[in-house]
Amino acid sequence: MEETSLRKRREDEKSVQSNEPKSTTLQKEVGLISGICIIVGTIIGSGIFISPKSVLRNTEAVGPCLIIWTACGILATLGALCFAELGTMITKSGAEYPYLMEAFGPIPAYLFSWTSLFVIKPSSFAIICLSFSEYVAAPFYSGCEPPQVVVKFLAAAAILLITTVNSLSVRLGSYVQNVFTAAKLVIVAIIIISGLVLLAQGNTRNFENSFEGTKLSVGAISLAFYNGLWAYDGWNQLNYITEELRNPFRNLPLAIIIGILLVTGCYILTNISYFTVMTATELLQSQAVAVTFGDRVLYPASWVVPLFVAFSTIGAANGTCFTSGRLVYVAGREGHMLKVLSYISVKRLTPAPAIIFYGIVATIYIIPGDINSLVNYFSFAAWLFYGLTTLGLIVMRFTRKELERPIKVPIVIPIFVTLVAVFLVLAPIVTEPAWEYLYCVLFMLSGLIFYFLFVHYKFGWAQKISKPITMHLQMLMEVVPPEEAPE
Repeated sequence: MEETSLRKRREDEKSVQSNEPKSTTLQKEVGLISGICIIVGTIIGSGIFISPKSVLRNTEAVGPCLIIWTACGILATLGALCFAELGTMITKSGAEYPYLMEAFGPIPAYLFSWTSLFVIKPSSFAIICLSFSEYVAAPFYSGCEPPQVVVKFLAAAAILLITTVNSLSVRLGSYVQNVFTAAKLVIVAIIIISGLVLLAQGNTRNFENSFEGTKLSVGAISLAFYNGLWAYDGWNQLNYITEELRNPFRNLPLAIIIGILLVTGCYILTNISYFTVMTATELLQSQAVAVTFGDRVLYPASWVVPLFVAFSTIGAANGTCFTSGRLVYVAGREGHMLKVLSYISVKRLTPAPAIIFYGIVATIYIIPGDINSLVNYFSFAAWLFYGLTTLGLIVMRFTRKELERPIKVPIVIPIFVTLVAVFLVLAPIVTEPAWEYLYCVLFMLSGLIFYFLFVHYKFGWAQKISKPITMHLQMLMEVVPPEEAPE
């Protein structure tokens, strides 16, 4: 009965949204320009406002810091090109999930969806909301660090607000995203243009002897990459919507190369702008780098910077929440996740259960965590699966030769990306072990217990537990399974 009412509601919506297709299959409506905008808009978020300090802390000098930012851009481009081959070879949405399923079978694919559900997506959401709260609080605590209680409460409030908006309305969530994406590009442009003007005026003293005092170690380099690559995260976003790309064989690699080159240029220029007004020591002592930049360059209009950075970070958090249901839906379709998480609201037509779940887990992460530990936690898990996915590309070159490959990158590229991923995963554990890596591994391995109980063997008693939970949550939240696309 609920499915009938959902279908009726969708038919009623057509009078309002006349351009909506008659079937619920994904439409090929994303072209080259839109693809570039998705990549640029998704990557540029909170990272460029919080990572410069962490990258510099691990490199200890301006020169190596800028090299790390450039290297991160190159690595993101190479990784994205590997994903372009995978995306045109296996044209299913869901990015890593279908690729791991094809290359290694259901267990690695399940562990990826499990890790994304409990680690990657919620920790990313938490990091962005913590950055938002730090920038909002900074102007009120000039010259000192905002109290952690204030920062965490603001972050929790941001999660609650974004979760509520996206649970209530897809259209409202997309309007919010459009407004905040514009704000994000405005603040980045203001910082870059101001920095270039100062550079043209001869403010180059902070770039003299830019390698002096460098003390690099294997662990420090890997942690610098963790923080730099956090700012570039989102380079694989087009692979989540491969089925919606027009002419993906041409547009996917072009959008990747152009989009990531634009982002790399923006990031390097933004860091150069920071260093035109701050020494390395001053940047490390700053509570909010962009706010300090604004105070020194844009006064008395310096209030513009924290305001627009707050808009940028809240927009990135909204985007993370807005797309969170896609992977859960794909995993639920394969029977790899609790079914209720892939259901949609009868009244609102939003993936409310998945969004609310992400909000709850992200709030839990905020309580004990800080930005640096969460970035390390996130990057460790993300690069473990990036490396496993590019390894899958190499494996399928030999095991799945029959698959058509419209885009075929030189084999040396996935080998290089896989080796870098192995280095990024192992180096911090060996040189600077921390609790967050152990927690991450335990979370991932705990997924195996649920896999064998609920997915592989489907024990009767396990089903007796999960079915009543699903039924009661379905009635409480008024959600139903999404309609299957017609054959």
